[in-house]
Amino acid sequence: MTKLLSPAPPSPVRAGRPHPATPSRRPRTGAARLRLLAWPVYLAALLWFIGRQGLPSANDVLFLWLIGALLTGAVHSGHGARGFLLVLRDWVPVMAVVWAYSLLRGYGAHTPWAPHWLPQLRADEWLGFGQTWTVRLQQALWTPGSPHWYDYAAVAVYLSHFFVVFVLLAVLWRRAHQRFRQLLACYLTLTFAGFATYLLYPADPPWLVAQEGHLPHLTRVVWEVISVSGLPQADSLLENGSQFANDVAAMPSLHSAYPAMLLFFFWPTASRRLRALLVAYPLAMTFTLVYGAEHFVVDVFVGWAYAAVVVFGLRRLSRLRGTRRTRRQAATADLAG
Repeated sequence: MTKLLSPAPPSPVRAGRPHPATPSRRPRTGAARLRLLAWPVYLAALLWFIGRQGLPSANDVLFLWLIGALLTGAVHSGHGARGFLLVLRDWVPVMAVVWAYSLLRGYGAHTPWAPHWLPQLRADEWLGFGQTWTVRLQQALWTPGSPHWYDYAAVAVYLSHFFVVFVLLAVLWRRAHQRFRQLLACYLTLTFAGFATYLLYPADPPWLVAQEGHLPHLTRVVWEVISVSGLPQADSLLENGSQFANDVAAMPSLHSAYPAMLLFFFWPTASRRLRALLVAYPLAMTFTLVYGAEHFVVDVFVGWAYAAVVVFGLRRLSRLRGTRRTRRQAATADLAG
């Protein structure tokens, strides 16, 4: 997917990527040969970690491996200390902010007011013509103890939430630093807007509403499939994915908001093929969340609305700032003339 991205034309702002080192015609030194080992060593370490601990789905662990990949790229390119400093300058603060959000999200589960569930339930019953779509889909598709291919596909889509945005940020950091900054601003704004809503409007997901007796029995499909699949380190996936968990953080659905954010962000410069993927990803995530009893349909719609407001709002703000900057520069030029 990363090869299909079509970022905006290069910005005059200094890119985060170090410029490629000037090729040398001299024979390779020992240090140059060692640079060739950077990626094999990194990949070997990553495979060892996955074998021992499972896939890195916790934000802090994932960020460490992502930063490690960028540092490895700097070593492989021969940029030395300057490449290291550029990576640390841009990514350590991001890691700190996201880790702080993860911690705060867990504390957000303890609000002084009771979680809401009835408005979402009634909205979904209206959208489902008298019955929620989660109940309809599980009654039609879910077979307890015998997952189907689409159940495994749902697991893959659900877990993509933990790394897709970060991987795309890394790609943009290497290819178009201004776009990296824009997507990062969208991601952080959307994340903390969601957190503020969790504090003001704690909301139960369908599986919890079912446990409280307000819906028929529902299965958390993703976690059930992981538990019964026999995949190595499945317990680690469950533990890492639920770290700093907040069971009443259902409104809005950030799982659905992030794919919508990517759709709105990349659409203007995307090719036809990429646009198809950008549309398919939010739809696949919506099916996964509703079928898997993680979110009501209305949670997804609100997540899409948050993503639209953030992306288009920040884009509009950026254009206004650019217009004002142009006017100031024109006024300065007139005065100088």
